[in-house]
Order: sequence, then C-alpha cells, then structure tokens
Amino acid sequence: MLKHCFLFLFVLCHALTYSQAHAKNINEITQDSITKSEFLKHLGNGYLPTKYFNFDLRYLIKYNQYEALRTGIGGITNDAFSKKYRVNSYVVYGFGDDRFKYSIGGGFRIAEKTNTWLNFSYTDDLQETGSTKFLTDKRFFQFFEPRLLNIDLFHKHITKSIDLEHQLTPHLLTETQLALTKIDPTYNYSFNFDGNTFENFDLSIAKIALQWSPFSNYQTSQGGIKETKEGFPKFTLQYTKSFKDVFKSDFGFSKLDFRTIHQIGTKDNGLSEITLVSGITNGNTPLTHLYHAYPNNINKETILQRFSVAGLNSFETMFFNEFFSDKFATLQVKHYLKPFHVSKRYKPQLVIITRYAIGDIKKPERHQNITFGSLKKGYTESGFEINKLLFGFGLSFTYRYGAYHLPEFGDNVAFKFTFNVSL
Repeated sequence: MLKHCFLFLFVLCHALTYSQAHAKNINEITQDSITKSEFLKHLGNGYLPTKYFNFDLRYLIKYNQYEALRTGIGGITNDAFSKKYRVNSYVVYGFGDDRFKYSIGGGFRIAEKTNTWLNFSYTDDLQETGSTKFLTDKRFFQFFEPRLLNIDLFHKHITKSIDLEHQLTPHLLTETQLALTKIDPTYNYSFNFDGNTFENFDLSIAKIALQWSPFSNYQTSQGGIKETKEGFPKFTLQYTKSFKDVFKSDFGFSKLDFRTIHQIGTKDNGLSEITLVSGITNGNTPLTHLYHAYPNNINKETILQRFSVAGLNSFETMFFNEFFSDKFATLQVKHYLKPFHVSKRYKPQLVIITRYAIGDIKKPERHQNITFGSLKKGYTESGFEINKLLFGFGLSFTYRYGAYHLPEFGDNVAFKFTFNVSL
C-alpha cells in the first residue's frame, strides 16, 4: 500500500506541476473568451476551460483499493456553448477491475433569476458502500482525495435520474431527485428480507436536499445568484425515500441526513472548525445505504503497513468496514493554530483534532457474509496534523481511546501523510 501511495502522489504532483506550467499557455490560447482570473477560478473549481467545453479534473486520475488506478475524461459545456442548455458526461477506466464506467447527462434552465435547472442523467459507475452524498455537494472539488486511496468496499450501480435545482432564496439552495437504480455489490454480500436473500437489487428513490447558508452574502444579477462572502454556520438537510414495488423496487426505507459546519476565526490567524454530521434510516435498508462513519484505517497488521494519507474529515484510527450503523452522529473539532512564519513562502501549520462518533444498528443478522460492530458505546480519537511541511505535504498523528480502545498499543495509532494544495 505504501508503494502505491508514493507512486500515486508522484504522478499527482507531476500532473499538478504540468498543469501549472501550462496554465499560462492555455490562457493565451483562450484569451479571446476568458480572462486569466476567470481561468484560475475555473481551475480552482476543478475545471480546465476551453471555448465551449470545460474539462472536469475530477476524472483525470484517482486510485482506490478496488479499481487500483482509475483514469478518464469528462466535462460540461459552458455558457459560450449555451446559457440555457448544458451537456455533461464522463468516461473512466479502472485498471484493477478492468472495466469502463461512464455517465451521460444534460439539462436545461427553466428560470435564470433563481438558477433553476432540470437535469437528466444515466450513470454506470461505483459508489462506496455506507457513504452518503448530499445532492447540493455535487460540485465539490479537491485536487487530491486522500481517503479514496484506502477504500475497498464498493457497489456497482446503474442509475437513471431526473433532478431539479432551484435557488429558493439567496440563502437557501434546494435540489430534488427521482432515480431508478440497479445495485450489485462487488463483494460477497446478501441481504435477508422477508425470508428471501438478495445479492443484488433494484431501488426507486426520491431525494430532496436543502442547503441553508444564513450568514453568507449574495449578489443577485442578470446571471443569477452568486455568493460573494462565505458565512458560517452552514446547514444541510436531506431526506431520502425508497419506494417498495414502485418500478419493481425491492425495498422500502427512508433516510434523514443532517450536517452543519461552523468556523470561528481565519486560517491565517487561528481558526476553529466544528462539523456535526448525523443520519438515521428506517425500514428495510441494505448495507449499501447504511452509514459507516468515515473510517480511514487500512486493515493491516503494523503501523508502517497502514501508513497512507490522512483524509480531511475521516476517522484515521477507525478500520474500514469495522462499524456500520442505521443511525449515527459524528462530531469533529479542529483548531488551526496561526501558521509558523519560518519564511515568506514556508509557513507550516499545526492543527489540533478531536473526533467522536456514536451509532447503533437493528437486526445486524440481516446483513450476511460480512462482519462488523456497533458504535453504541461511543468512539473517540484525538491527534494533530502539521501541514505544509514540504510541497504541500505534512504529517498527522492520531490516537484511539475510550470504549473502543484496542489491546495492542500500535492498533490504536495512526501515523500518516497529509496533503494540502491550493491555487
């Protein structure tokens, strides 16, 4: 695993260096349609802009334990192509599972003032089992997704969806989605329901998500609503409903997910960040749609074998697939100390971190061929990061204690890289 991490980080750094070296040339080619500042803004949002089409950098290169190296291309049409219609798609290939994945979609704008879009998509891809994605988070970009390196539990899904984006008010973003999904776990799993055993299944799902940013500042113009100043706290709420026997759906269940993020101060002068995430599911919910509490520790014997890259909001000492819950809550508190001004360009930063998770699950015996525990006693870890020591790299140390403290000292410790880069 350590060898794969170094290889992937080397390729990533090379790609970033190449991208920055050629940013000026690309900007000159497209200077008739886009300014340098706009180019950098697009790049920071994860897009490489051209005249009519913006390439999406999320699909360029990734790595995980199931697909190994995953690479591809994707993007979306821009305003120069059309302000009323858009087409978005991607195609990727995983060298580990020797399989192509893809998505094709599009949308049209119903109302410009409220930035209301009706979108359609067809996707054949993978999703991490136990993960929850908020609809309003779909345009979140990182040059490097550290936790992705370690994930090994995925399920295949073929999803046909239609969704409606609507800015209800400048501070309240909504999105509603209807989807038909065929799910096939890539691992040995079966769900026992009503005396029947399901190894793959169909779901008909409706979702509605609300993102409320009451303390942000917004500007309304002819082009729509734009955030001019980010304010905290922010709140996100999402309700999911699966309908049994609708379009041959196998199970009926519901989920309610909530997240709030609050920040006090600034990273340049000291910043405290508090993140609360919770979720509850009711009904006949398969493992694919339960909660895993964001683990990021590889199931290896020694600390050095588990040496990898720390995530942004993950539990570094919690082993993958160690816990699953049908209701859970996590609280993470980070305090960024004022950066150490060693020199004008060299400014490492110390971050103090504490994380807590609690949860439970009813009828775990329904989930067959997989073993996991419950979080009902409360899980705690604390540690620190020293970021930006060299070329965006840093180090993190985390210790697991409390009710789920393990007998061997080394099993409670996570020692990892951190990686932070920004334009």
